[in-house]
Amino acid sequence: MRESALVYLDRSGGLQKFVHDCKKYNDSKQSYAVYHFIISINPSDIAELDATLGNYILHNPIQAAQIFQSVCFIAIKTLSLIEQLQTEAQVSVLLRPTHLPPLPSYVLSLSVFPFNYTSQRFYMSEGIAIAMGTVTKYTQGARFLCTEETCPFSEGRFRYIRVHLSGATESATVRNDFVCSLCSSPLQEDMKFRVLGDKQIVEMIDAKVLNALKGYSNDKSHFRIQTFTVFLR
Repeated sequence: MRESALVYLDRSGGLQKFVHDCKKYNDSKQSYAVYHFIISINPSDIAELDATLGNYILHNPIQAAQIFQSVCFIAIKTLSLIEQLQTEAQVSVLLRPTHLPPLPSYVLSLSVFPFNYTSQRFYMSEGIAIAMGTVTKYTQGARFLCTEETCPFSEGRFRYIRVHLSGATESATVRNDFVCSLCSSPLQEDMKFRVLGDKQIVEMIDAKVLNALKGYSNDKSHFRIQTFTVFLR
């Protein structure tokens, strides 16, 4: 699947964009713990190229992103695109599909049962934004060092990298109770390598609420409308 991912990037123009993004990182004087890349993908084109990879992207996007992460890391090291990069964990890849199959199972509606809370695949959802928060910062990635000075992981290495994943809370990326796997000493964040991103919270409601406001009851004696929160990152 790594070979298919590379072929798709080459054919779709994604590889050229990736090289351009790497050049911006390489030319920057800022130090990064994590190098963040957004890759646009067309699920239909990938499925025609490699059905297994296409299915993997649609139903296991987090694991599929790891395949592209590996491909991007190999490309960076082979072509010497980012001199500062040391480990594969420093490469963060976000897959952004251009569309999803027009099938009911890919539409997330909070007014329809049963709910599938266990699945982490891509869904398409429509609603009405009734409130929006201000744009704030969140930690996309961070580097941690061991506090024990005699430990090999106390300096100069990118052994402990925390990267924000979709659906995770802020504390999963940055908190003060991480410990070294080698000596069990506490880890401390190296603040100069923190990578920040923008996030915004949007309160939404199902579009079916419009029918309720018009007085349509759909022959039901009662119903309930509830908002849901969307995190835009």
